[in-house]
Amino acid sequence: MALFSTFLGWIRGGGAIAERQGEQYPFPGSALVDGTQQIGADGALQIAAVWSCIERRANIVASLPFFAYERMANGQKDLARTSRLFALLHDSPNARMTPFEFWRSMMINYDLRGNAYARIDRDDKTGEALSLWPMPADQVSHFVLPDGAMVYTYRIENDVAVFPAENVLHMKNLGNGTVGLSKLDFMRATTDEAAKAQTTASKLFGTQGKPSGVLMVDNVLSPAQREAVRKNFGDLAIGNTGRLYVLEANMKYQQLSLSPEDMQLQEARKYGVEEICRWFDVPPVLAHHSNVTTWGSGIDSIMDGWYKLSVRPLLVQIEQAVRKQVMTAQQRARQSVEFNFDALLRGNAKDRAELYAKHVQNGIMTRNEARQLENLPPDPAANDLTAQSNLLPLAMLGKAQPKGGFNASAQDTIAQ
Repeated sequence: MALFSTFLGWIRGGGAIAERQGEQYPFPGSALVDGTQQIGADGALQIAAVWSCIERRANIVASLPFFAYERMANGQKDLARTSRLFALLHDSPNARMTPFEFWRSMMINYDLRGNAYARIDRDDKTGEALSLWPMPADQVSHFVLPDGAMVYTYRIENDVAVFPAENVLHMKNLGNGTVGLSKLDFMRATTDEAAKAQTTASKLFGTQGKPSGVLMVDNVLSPAQREAVRKNFGDLAIGNTGRLYVLEANMKYQQLSLSPEDMQLQEARKYGVEEICRWFDVPPVLAHHSNVTTWGSGIDSIMDGWYKLSVRPLLVQIEQAVRKQVMTAQQRARQSVEFNFDALLRGNAKDRAELYAKHVQNGIMTRNEARQLENLPPDPAANDLTAQSNLLPLAMLGKAQPKGGFNASAQDTIAQ
Protein backbone atom coordinates (compact mmCIF):
# COMPACT_ATOMS: atom_id res chain seq x y z
CA MET A 1 0.00 0.00 0.00
CA ALA A 2 2.82 2.38 0.89
CA LEU A 3 4.61 1.48 -2.37
CA PHE A 4 1.44 2.18 -4.34
CA SER A 5 1.00 5.54 -2.58
CA THR A 6 4.61 6.49 -3.37
CA PHE A 7 4.14 5.51 -7.03
CA LEU A 8 0.90 7.47 -7.18
CA GLY A 9 2.65 10.51 -5.72
CA TRP A 10 5.36 10.22 -8.38
CA ILE A 11 2.74 9.99 -11.12
CA ARG A 12 1.06 13.15 -9.85
CA GLY A 13 4.36 14.95 -9.69
CA GLY A 14 5.46 17.32 -6.95
CA GLY A 15 3.38 15.82 -4.17
CA ALA A 16 0.12 17.05 -2.69
CA ILE A 17 0.81 20.79 -3.06
CA ALA A 18 1.84 20.67 -6.73
CA GLU A 19 -0.13 22.50 -9.41
CA ARG A 20 -1.65 20.22 -12.03
CA GLN A 21 -4.42 20.04 -14.60
CA GLY A 22 -7.25 17.58 -14.37
CA GLU A 23 -8.49 16.07 -11.13
CA GLN A 24 -7.06 17.54 -7.93
CA TYR A 25 -5.78 15.18 -5.21
CA PRO A 26 -5.61 16.37 -1.59
CA PHE A 27 -3.89 13.22 -0.34
CA PRO A 28 -0.23 12.63 0.59
CA GLY A 29 1.83 10.94 -2.12
CA SER A 30 3.44 8.56 0.39
CA ALA A 31 2.93 7.33 3.94
CA LEU A 32 5.27 8.60 6.65
CA VAL A 33 5.08 5.30 8.54
CA ASP A 34 4.72 2.01 6.64
CA GLY A 35 1.93 -0.32 7.66
CA THR A 36 -0.33 2.35 9.16
CA GLN A 37 -4.03 1.76 8.78
CA GLN A 38 -6.32 4.26 7.05
CA ILE A 39 -9.31 4.32 9.40
CA GLY A 40 -11.39 6.82 7.40
CA ALA A 41 -13.80 9.46 8.66
CA ASP A 42 -16.07 6.95 10.41
CA GLY A 43 -13.17 5.42 12.31
CA ALA A 44 -11.60 8.78 13.21
CA LEU A 45 -14.86 10.06 14.68
CA GLN A 46 -14.87 7.08 17.06
CA ILE A 47 -11.71 8.46 18.67
CA ALA A 48 -12.91 10.75 21.46
CA ALA A 49 -10.21 13.40 20.96
CA VAL A 50 -10.96 13.72 17.23
CA TRP A 51 -14.69 14.09 17.87
CA SER A 52 -14.10 16.62 20.64
CA CYS A 53 -11.76 18.82 18.57
CA ILE A 54 -14.02 18.84 15.52
CA GLU A 55 -17.13 19.52 17.58
CA ARG A 56 -15.41 22.34 19.47
CA ARG A 57 -14.28 24.13 16.30
CA ALA A 58 -17.56 23.53 14.47
CA ASN A 59 -19.70 24.78 17.36
CA ILE A 60 -17.64 27.96 17.77
CA VAL A 61 -17.96 28.90 14.10
CA ALA A 62 -21.62 27.87 13.82
CA SER A 63 -22.66 29.82 16.93
CA LEU A 64 -21.35 33.19 15.69
CA PRO A 65 -23.87 35.47 13.95
CA PHE A 66 -23.06 36.02 10.28
CA PHE A 67 -24.30 39.41 9.04
CA ALA A 68 -24.63 41.14 5.70
CA TYR A 69 -24.09 44.91 5.70
CA GLU A 70 -25.09 47.66 3.30
CA ARG A 71 -22.37 50.22 2.60
CA MET A 72 -23.57 53.80 3.09
CA ALA A 73 -22.55 56.86 1.07
CA ASN A 74 -20.69 58.33 4.05
CA GLY A 75 -18.47 55.25 4.33
CA GLN A 76 -20.46 53.73 7.19
CA LYS A 77 -22.33 50.42 7.01
CA ASP A 78 -25.75 49.32 8.17
CA LEU A 79 -27.32 45.88 8.61
CA ALA A 80 -28.94 44.81 5.32
CA ARG A 81 -31.85 43.14 7.10
CA THR A 82 -34.16 43.12 4.06
CA SER A 83 -31.62 41.72 1.58
CA ARG A 84 -31.49 38.17 0.27
CA LEU A 85 -27.90 37.87 1.40
CA PHE A 86 -28.77 38.68 5.03
CA ALA A 87 -31.57 36.10 5.04
CA LEU A 88 -29.27 33.50 3.46
CA LEU A 89 -26.39 33.89 5.93
CA HIS A 90 -28.20 34.85 9.12
CA ASP A 91 -31.63 33.25 8.91
CA SER A 92 -31.87 30.26 6.57
CA PRO A 93 -29.20 28.91 4.18
CA ASN A 94 -31.65 26.39 2.72
CA ALA A 95 -35.08 24.88 3.28
CA ARG A 96 -33.77 22.09 5.50
CA MET A 97 -31.10 23.61 7.76
CA THR A 98 -30.57 26.41 10.23
CA PRO A 99 -27.37 28.45 9.87
CA PHE A 100 -25.93 26.59 12.89
CA GLU A 101 -26.55 23.21 11.26
CA PHE A 102 -25.19 24.38 7.90
CA TRP A 103 -21.86 25.69 9.23
CA ARG A 104 -21.35 22.64 11.46
CA SER A 105 -21.81 20.44 8.40
CA MET A 106 -19.30 22.54 6.46
CA MET A 107 -16.77 22.50 9.31
CA ILE A 108 -16.73 18.72 9.77
CA ASN A 109 -15.85 18.31 6.08
CA TYR A 110 -13.33 21.15 6.27
CA ASP A 111 -11.52 19.69 9.29
CA LEU A 112 -11.54 16.04 8.24
CA ARG A 113 -11.16 16.26 4.47
CA GLY A 114 -9.53 19.68 4.08
CA ASN A 115 -12.30 20.87 1.74
CA ALA A 116 -15.92 21.87 2.34
CA TYR A 117 -18.37 22.30 -0.52
CA ALA A 118 -21.83 23.81 -0.84
CA ARG A 119 -23.97 24.00 -3.95
CA ILE A 120 -25.21 27.53 -4.67
CA ASP A 121 -28.72 27.86 -6.11
CA ARG A 122 -29.02 31.25 -7.84
CA ASP A 123 -31.77 33.49 -9.17
CA ASP A 124 -31.92 33.07 -12.94
CA LYS A 125 -32.33 36.81 -13.51
CA THR A 126 -30.07 38.52 -10.97
CA GLY A 127 -27.64 35.68 -10.22
CA GLU A 128 -28.04 36.27 -6.48
CA ALA A 129 -27.67 33.24 -4.24
CA LEU A 130 -30.97 31.83 -3.00
CA SER A 131 -29.77 28.81 -1.02
CA LEU A 132 -26.64 26.92 0.00
CA TRP A 133 -26.63 23.11 0.14
CA PRO A 134 -23.66 21.26 1.67
CA MET A 135 -22.08 18.52 -0.45
CA PRO A 136 -20.11 15.82 1.44
CA ALA A 137 -16.44 16.09 0.51
CA ASP A 138 -16.12 12.35 -0.13
CA GLN A 139 -18.70 12.66 -2.91
CA VAL A 140 -17.11 15.65 -4.66
CA SER A 141 -14.22 15.74 -7.14
CA HIS A 142 -12.73 18.90 -8.61
CA PHE A 143 -10.99 19.36 -11.93
CA VAL A 144 -8.85 22.11 -13.42
CA LEU A 145 -9.55 22.46 -17.15
CA PRO A 146 -6.85 23.39 -19.70
CA ASP A 147 -8.09 27.02 -19.72
CA GLY A 148 -7.67 27.23 -15.92
CA ALA A 149 -11.38 27.03 -15.10
CA MET A 150 -12.52 24.81 -12.21
CA VAL A 151 -15.45 22.40 -12.36
CA TYR A 152 -16.86 20.16 -9.64
CA THR A 153 -18.56 16.76 -9.93
CA TYR A 154 -20.98 15.61 -7.25
CA ARG A 155 -21.88 11.91 -7.08
CA ILE A 156 -25.15 10.77 -5.47
CA GLU A 157 -25.54 7.00 -5.83
CA ASN A 158 -25.56 6.44 -9.63
CA ASP A 159 -26.12 10.08 -10.55
CA VAL A 160 -23.37 12.61 -11.30
CA ALA A 161 -23.92 16.39 -11.36
CA VAL A 162 -21.33 18.81 -12.77
CA PHE A 163 -21.14 22.38 -11.44
CA PRO A 164 -19.07 25.33 -12.60
CA ALA A 165 -17.02 27.16 -9.98
CA GLU A 166 -19.54 30.02 -9.73
CA ASN A 167 -22.16 27.60 -8.40
CA VAL A 168 -20.01 26.11 -5.62
CA LEU A 169 -18.85 27.55 -2.31
CA HIS A 170 -15.47 25.88 -1.75
CA MET A 171 -13.68 26.33 1.58
CA LYS A 172 -10.07 25.13 1.37
CA ASN A 173 -7.85 24.13 4.24
CA LEU A 174 -4.06 24.44 4.10
CA GLY A 175 -2.94 23.62 0.56
CA ASN A 176 -1.86 25.09 -2.77
CA GLY A 177 -4.82 27.47 -3.07
CA THR A 178 -6.64 25.26 -5.56
CA VAL A 179 -7.40 22.38 -3.23
CA GLY A 180 -7.06 21.91 0.52
CA LEU A 181 -5.01 19.05 1.90
CA SER A 182 -6.96 16.22 3.51
CA LYS A 183 -6.01 16.48 7.18
CA LEU A 184 -7.33 13.04 8.04
CA ASP A 185 -5.03 11.41 5.48
CA PHE A 186 -2.00 13.40 6.56
CA MET A 187 -2.55 12.55 10.25
CA ARG A 188 -2.87 8.88 9.39
CA ALA A 189 0.04 7.76 11.60
CA THR A 190 -1.44 9.60 14.60
CA THR A 191 -4.96 8.22 14.20
CA ASP A 192 -3.58 4.72 13.59
CA GLU A 193 -1.59 4.92 16.83
CA ALA A 194 -4.61 6.21 18.76
CA ALA A 195 -6.85 3.52 17.29
CA LYS A 196 -4.37 0.76 18.23
CA ALA A 197 -4.02 2.12 21.77
CA GLN A 198 -7.80 2.22 22.09
CA THR A 199 -8.11 -1.33 20.74
CA THR A 200 -5.46 -2.59 23.16
CA ALA A 201 -7.18 -0.92 26.10
CA SER A 202 -10.55 -2.36 25.08
CA LYS A 203 -9.13 -5.90 24.84
CA LEU A 204 -7.27 -5.48 28.12
CA PHE A 205 -10.40 -4.47 30.01
CA GLY A 206 -12.35 -7.16 28.16
CA THR A 207 -10.12 -9.78 29.77
CA GLN A 208 -10.45 -8.08 33.18
CA GLY A 209 -6.85 -6.91 32.97
CA LYS A 210 -5.39 -10.44 33.13
CA PRO A 211 -2.42 -11.07 30.81
CA SER A 212 -2.06 -14.16 28.63
CA GLY A 213 0.22 -16.87 30.00
CA VAL A 214 0.93 -20.58 30.38
CA LEU A 215 0.32 -22.92 33.31
CA MET A 216 2.88 -25.74 33.69
CA VAL A 217 2.26 -28.89 35.79
CA ASP A 218 4.76 -31.47 37.04
CA ASN A 219 3.05 -34.54 35.67
CA VAL A 220 1.10 -35.71 32.66
CA LEU A 221 -2.59 -34.95 32.94
CA SER A 222 -5.46 -37.00 31.67
CA PRO A 223 -8.04 -35.23 29.49
CA ALA A 224 -10.40 -35.04 32.46
CA GLN A 225 -7.68 -33.58 34.70
CA ARG A 226 -6.67 -31.09 32.05
CA GLU A 227 -10.28 -29.98 31.71
CA ALA A 228 -10.54 -29.62 35.49
CA VAL A 229 -7.45 -27.40 35.55
CA ARG A 230 -8.90 -25.23 32.83
CA LYS A 231 -12.16 -24.91 34.75
CA ASN A 232 -10.40 -23.97 37.97
CA PHE A 233 -8.40 -21.30 36.22
CA GLY A 234 -11.20 -20.36 33.81
CA ASP A 235 -11.31 -16.77 35.04
CA LEU A 236 -7.91 -16.27 33.38
CA ALA A 237 -9.30 -17.38 30.04
CA ILE A 238 -12.09 -14.80 29.76
CA GLY A 239 -12.02 -13.02 26.39
CA ASN A 240 -10.32 -13.84 23.10
CA THR A 241 -6.94 -12.38 24.04
CA GLY A 242 -6.67 -13.87 27.55
CA ARG A 243 -6.60 -17.59 26.75
CA LEU A 244 -4.80 -19.93 29.14
CA TYR A 245 -2.57 -22.66 27.69
CA VAL A 246 -1.92 -25.72 29.91
CA LEU A 247 1.50 -27.40 29.68
CA GLU A 248 2.37 -30.65 31.40
CA ALA A 249 5.18 -31.17 34.02
CA ASN A 250 6.49 -28.77 36.66
CA MET A 251 3.28 -26.80 37.28
CA LYS A 252 3.76 -23.05 37.43
CA TYR A 253 2.37 -19.93 35.71
CA GLN A 254 4.45 -17.94 33.22
CA GLN A 255 3.23 -14.58 31.93
CA LEU A 256 3.54 -14.15 28.16
CA SER A 257 2.59 -10.50 27.66
CA LEU A 258 3.63 -7.21 29.20
CA SER A 259 1.58 -5.68 31.99
CA PRO A 260 -0.34 -2.44 31.41
CA GLU A 261 2.30 -0.63 33.47
CA ASP A 262 5.09 -2.01 31.27
CA MET A 263 3.27 -0.98 28.12
CA GLN A 264 2.59 2.47 29.61
CA LEU A 265 -0.79 2.29 27.92
CA GLN A 266 -2.35 5.14 29.83
CA GLU A 267 0.53 7.50 29.13
CA ALA A 268 0.44 6.60 25.44
CA ARG A 269 -3.26 7.36 25.24
CA LYS A 270 -2.81 10.73 26.98
CA TYR A 271 -0.02 11.69 24.60
CA GLY A 272 -2.25 10.65 21.69
CA VAL A 273 -4.84 13.22 22.81
CA GLU A 274 -2.21 15.97 22.75
CA GLU A 275 -1.05 14.92 19.28
CA ILE A 276 -4.59 15.01 17.90
CA CYS A 277 -5.17 18.44 19.48
CA ARG A 278 -2.05 19.71 17.67
CA TRP A 279 -3.43 18.53 14.36
CA PHE A 280 -6.71 20.39 14.90
CA ASP A 281 -5.11 23.43 16.60
CA VAL A 282 -7.28 23.05 19.70
CA PRO A 283 -5.83 23.58 23.21
CA PRO A 284 -5.94 20.21 25.02
CA VAL A 285 -7.90 21.75 27.89
CA LEU A 286 -10.76 22.41 25.46
CA ALA A 287 -10.78 18.72 24.57
CA HIS A 288 -11.14 17.91 28.30
CA HIS A 289 -7.59 16.57 28.55
CA SER A 290 -6.83 15.85 32.20
CA ASN A 291 -3.09 16.49 32.07
CA VAL A 292 -3.24 20.23 31.43
CA THR A 293 -4.56 23.43 33.00
CA THR A 294 -8.11 22.95 34.27
CA TRP A 295 -11.03 25.36 34.04
CA GLY A 296 -10.45 28.48 36.13
CA SER A 297 -6.64 28.28 36.13
CA GLY A 298 -5.20 30.28 33.24
CA ILE A 299 -8.05 29.25 30.98
CA ASP A 300 -8.89 32.86 30.00
CA SER A 301 -5.43 33.39 28.51
CA ILE A 302 -5.61 30.07 26.67
CA MET A 303 -9.03 30.91 25.24
CA ASP A 304 -7.97 34.41 24.22
CA GLY A 305 -4.93 33.05 22.38
CA TRP A 306 -7.02 30.38 20.66
CA TYR A 307 -9.61 32.93 19.52
CA LYS A 308 -6.93 35.19 18.04
CA LEU A 309 -4.59 32.63 16.50
CA SER A 310 -7.01 29.93 15.36
CA VAL A 311 -10.68 30.96 15.31
CA ARG A 312 -10.28 34.47 13.90
CA PRO A 313 -8.18 33.43 10.85
CA LEU A 314 -10.77 30.73 10.11
CA LEU A 315 -13.59 33.29 10.19
CA VAL A 316 -11.65 35.59 7.86
CA GLN A 317 -11.27 32.73 5.39
CA ILE A 318 -15.01 32.00 5.43
CA GLU A 319 -15.87 35.70 4.99
CA GLN A 320 -13.55 36.01 2.01
CA ALA A 321 -14.84 32.77 0.45
CA VAL A 322 -18.44 33.99 0.72
CA ARG A 323 -17.56 37.40 -0.77
CA LYS A 324 -15.67 35.85 -3.68
CA GLN A 325 -17.82 32.82 -4.49
CA VAL A 326 -21.35 33.49 -3.22
CA MET A 327 -21.86 37.22 -3.75
CA THR A 328 -22.31 38.68 -7.21
CA ALA A 329 -20.19 41.57 -8.50
CA GLN A 330 -23.11 43.95 -7.88
CA GLN A 331 -23.47 42.73 -4.29
CA ARG A 332 -19.74 43.11 -3.63
CA ALA A 333 -19.91 46.71 -4.81
CA ARG A 334 -22.52 47.71 -2.22
CA GLN A 335 -22.48 45.03 0.49
CA SER A 336 -20.09 43.24 2.82
CA VAL A 337 -20.35 40.21 5.10
CA GLU A 338 -18.84 39.70 8.56
CA PHE A 339 -19.05 37.35 11.51
CA ASN A 340 -19.84 39.08 14.80
CA PHE A 341 -16.71 37.97 16.60
CA ASP A 342 -17.74 39.92 19.72
CA ALA A 343 -20.53 37.38 20.24
CA LEU A 344 -17.92 35.15 21.88
CA LEU A 345 -18.06 37.52 24.85
CA ARG A 346 -21.75 36.85 25.45
CA GLY A 347 -20.91 34.00 27.80
CA ASN A 348 -19.08 36.36 30.17
CA ALA A 349 -21.30 39.07 31.68
CA LYS A 350 -18.39 40.77 33.44
CA ASP A 351 -16.37 41.17 30.22
CA ARG A 352 -19.41 42.45 28.35
CA ALA A 353 -20.19 45.02 31.04
CA GLU A 354 -16.60 46.32 31.03
CA LEU A 355 -16.57 46.57 27.24
CA TYR A 356 -19.88 48.46 27.10
CA ALA A 357 -18.76 50.81 29.88
CA LYS A 358 -15.59 51.74 28.01
CA HIS A 359 -17.45 52.26 24.74
CA VAL A 360 -20.16 54.39 26.33
CA GLN A 361 -17.77 56.44 28.49
CA ASN A 362 -15.52 57.20 25.54
CA GLY A 363 -18.23 58.12 23.04
CA ILE A 364 -17.84 55.03 20.86
CA MET A 365 -21.48 53.91 21.22
CA THR A 366 -24.64 55.25 22.77
CA ARG A 367 -26.32 53.66 25.75
CA ASN A 368 -29.18 52.54 23.54
CA GLU A 369 -26.77 50.76 21.22
CA ALA A 370 -25.36 48.92 24.22
CA ARG A 371 -28.89 48.12 25.44
CA GLN A 372 -29.78 46.74 22.02
CA LEU A 373 -26.86 44.29 22.21
CA GLU A 374 -28.28 43.04 25.52
CA ASN A 375 -31.82 42.78 24.08
CA LEU A 376 -33.05 45.59 26.34
CA PRO A 377 -35.67 48.14 25.21
CA PRO A 378 -34.37 51.57 24.14
CA ASP A 379 -34.58 54.59 26.43
CA PRO A 380 -35.57 57.95 24.86
CA ALA A 381 -32.88 59.71 26.91
CA ALA A 382 -30.05 57.34 25.87
CA ASN A 383 -29.50 58.21 22.22
CA ASP A 384 -26.60 60.67 22.65
CA LEU A 385 -22.92 59.88 22.54
CA THR A 386 -21.36 60.78 25.87
CA ALA A 387 -17.84 60.94 27.25
CA GLN A 388 -16.28 61.30 30.66
CA SER A 389 -15.35 64.93 31.40
CA ASN A 390 -12.34 64.35 33.64
CA LEU A 391 -9.93 66.41 31.57
CA LEU A 392 -11.29 69.94 32.18
CA PRO A 393 -9.47 73.29 32.28
CA LEU A 394 -8.41 74.17 35.83
CA ALA A 395 -10.72 77.20 35.82
CA MET A 396 -13.76 74.89 35.51
CA LEU A 397 -12.96 72.71 38.52
CA GLY A 398 -15.61 72.94 41.27
CA LYS A 399 -18.14 74.75 39.08
CA ALA A 400 -21.65 73.46 38.43
CA GLN A 401 -22.40 72.08 35.00
CA PRO A 402 -24.15 74.70 32.83
CA LYS A 403 -27.01 73.97 30.46
CA GLY A 404 -24.74 73.53 27.50
CA GLY A 405 -22.66 70.96 29.37
CA PHE A 406 -19.07 71.11 30.47
CA ASN A 407 -17.76 71.12 26.94
CA ALA A 408 -19.60 74.31 25.99
CA SER A 409 -18.54 76.05 29.21
CA ALA A 410 -14.94 74.95 28.74
CA GLN A 411 -14.91 76.39 25.23
CA ASP A 412 -16.22 79.75 26.55
CA THR A 413 -13.50 79.80 29.22
CA ILE A 414 -10.80 79.09 26.65
CA ALA A 415 -12.19 81.75 24.32
CA GLN A 416 -12.03 84.31 27.12
